Amino acid sequence: MATTLPVRSQVDKRFTWDRESVFPEEAGWEQAVDTILARLPDLAEFRGHLGNSPDALADWFDANESVHRLMGRAMVYSTMSYSVDTGDQAALARADRARSVAAQLGATTSFALPEMISIGIPKLREWAKSSPRLAHLGHYFDRIEKLQKRIRSAEVEEVLTQVSDPLATALSVHGVMANTDLRFAPAVGADGVEHEVAQGTIGALLTSSDREVRRTAFDNYADAHLAVQHALATSLAGGIKRDIFYARARGFPSSLAASLEPNHIPPEVYHNVIQTFRDNVGTWHRYWKIRRKVLGLDVLKPYDTRAQLGQSTLHVSYEQAVDWISKGVEPLGDEYVAILRRGALEDRWVDVYPNKGKRMGAFSTGVPDTFPFIFMSFNDDIYSMSTLAHELGHSMHSYYARKTQPFIYSSYGLFQAEVASNMHQALVRRHLLATQTDPAFQVAVIEEAMANFYRYFFIMPSLARLELEMHERIERGGAVTAEYLNDLMADLMMEVYGSEVEVSAIDRARIGSTWAQFHTHLYSNFYVYQYATGIAGADHLVERVADGDSKAVASYLAFLKSAGSMYPLEGLRMAGVDMTSPEPVEAAFATLARMVSQLEELTA
Repeated sequence: MATTLPVRSQVDKRFTWDRESVFPEEAGWEQAVDTILARLPDLAEFRGHLGNSPDALADWFDANESVHRLMGRAMVYSTMSYSVDTGDQAALARADRARSVAAQLGATTSFALPEMISIGIPKLREWAKSSPRLAHLGHYFDRIEKLQKRIRSAEVEEVLTQVSDPLATALSVHGVMANTDLRFAPAVGADGVEHEVAQGTIGALLTSSDREVRRTAFDNYADAHLAVQHALATSLAGGIKRDIFYARARGFPSSLAASLEPNHIPPEVYHNVIQTFRDNVGTWHRYWKIRRKVLGLDVLKPYDTRAQLGQSTLHVSYEQAVDWISKGVEPLGDEYVAILRRGALEDRWVDVYPNKGKRMGAFSTGVPDTFPFIFMSFNDDIYSMSTLAHELGHSMHSYYARKTQPFIYSSYGLFQAEVASNMHQALVRRHLLATQTDPAFQVAVIEEAMANFYRYFFIMPSLARLELEMHERIERGGAVTAEYLNDLMADLMMEVYGSEVEVSAIDRARIGSTWAQFHTHLYSNFYVYQYATGIAGADHLVERVADGDSKAVASYLAFLKSAGSMYPLEGLRMAGVDMTSPEPVEAAFATLARMVSQLEELTA
C-alpha cells in the first residue's frame, strides 16, 4: 500500500494560509493590477519635477508608495496561489503577469533616483531638516549618497528595470522544471510499502529510520534532477550571467561586490564565513563517526547522514509545535507570544501541510498591508517544528518591522533576516533541552539541531563556495556546465564528508547534483552565506536573551523593529553582535562541537 499526498482541494482550509485576506476573490486581484497600470502615467508626470520644492518631492514619495503598496499585495497574492499548486496554470499566468507589471512599474519610476542625485545630497538633507513630510528620509538619502556612483542616468535605469522581467526567466524555468515537471519514482521501504517522493516530503523521507526508504528516496530524488541536469545547469548559468550583467552595468568590480556594497558589508565578512567553515570541517568528520556507530553501520553512506538516531520518531503535531515554540520565545515577552500564537492558530498565517503540486522549501512572505504569511510542508515531526520556528522568526521580524517603520524602511535585508529566524530555533531548542530530561527526547532535540547545522553550516557554506567559484569563472569568460557543477559540488561535499562517509561513483554524481536541488537560493546573488552569519548572530545572542537579560531583550526587539532604517551591521551591533569579526562564526562552530560531544555522551 502506497502513501500519497492529497490534491490541493482536499486540504482542510484551517491549515491553509488566508489568501482571501489579501484579495477576497480573483476579480479583486485583476482590478488591483488594472489600477496599477492606470496609475503609471500619473507617476510618470513627476519626471523632471522632483526638484521643484520639498512638497513636490514629498508628493512623489506619497504617490510612489501608494502604487507600490498595491503592487506588493498583487505580488503576494500571485505567489500564494502558485506556490501551493505549481500545476495550476491560471496561477502561473497570474504570477507571470504580476512580475511583468512590477517590471513596468519599476521602469516608470526609475527616473527618481537619478533625479534626486541631480538635486544634490546637500539640498536633499536640507529639505529633510526643514520639511516634516521628508524628515524621516535622512537614512534613505545617506544610502543614495553612498551608492550614487552606481546609479546610472534615468534612461539607463529605465532599461535596467525593463530587462528585469526577461532576465528572471532563468529562475522561473528552473523553478517550473523542479516543482512542476520533475517526476520522482516512489521510495520503497524494507516492508515493500511505497512512499511518494515530492518536494514536500523529501526531507521527512531522508530522516526515516528505514534505511531502504532513505536510500530509495535519496536515489530517486537525485536521479530525477540528474535526468535534466544539462537544462538546469544552462538555466543556472543564465542566472549567474544576469548577476554579472547588473554588476557590470553599475560599475561594480564583481558580482560579490554588487551584493555586499549596497548594504555596506565588507568582503571580509563573506570570506570569514568560508575560512572559518573550512577550519572546522573536522567537527563534521567527528560527527559522522559518532553517527555511524549509533546507527550500527559498518559504512555510512550519503543517505545516512540525516537518518534518525533515536529508537522511535518524535511525533510533534502542529498544535504541539506552536505550544513549544511559544514557550521557547517567552523571554521576548507576552505581547510577542500572543501575536505569534494568534497568527499561527487563528489568523491563518501558515500554509501548513504538503499536497500534490506544492513547491519545495519554506519561506515567509507578505507586505505591510498583508499578514506575514508562511509557506511550508509540516510533516508532524521535530524537524517540521524547527522549520515552523524558523519561519515564524521571519514573520515576527516582519510584523514588528512593518508595524514600526514607515513604508520606505519596512523591508530589511537577508543579512538581518536570518538572525531572527535562527534566534527562534535556538530559543526553542534551549527550552526543550532544559525542560525535557528524557535522554531519548534530548537526542531527538540534538538531532534537530544537527539537521539545522547540516543545512546552514555544511550545505549553505558549501553552496557559497560553489557560488563564488561560478561567478568568478563566468566573470573570467569561462563556461558553467552540468559536468563542471557536479564535479565541483561533489568535491566540496567530499571535503566535509572526509573518510567517514563512503561515496560510490554513482553517489558522487548524486551528491554533486545538490546545486540543482536548490531552486531559488543560487539565483539570489550571494544569498546562501547569510544563513551561516544568521545562525552565528543568533547563537551569539541567545544565552543573554533566554536568561531574561532585560537589556539584551530590549536591544534585540529594537533590532527587529529597526528593519531598513539602518545598515545591517549597525542593527546587529545595536543587538550586541559584531559580524565584521570572525568571532560569532567561530562561536557558532564551538556550539556545533558541543552538540556533537553531548550527542556522543547521550548515545554512549
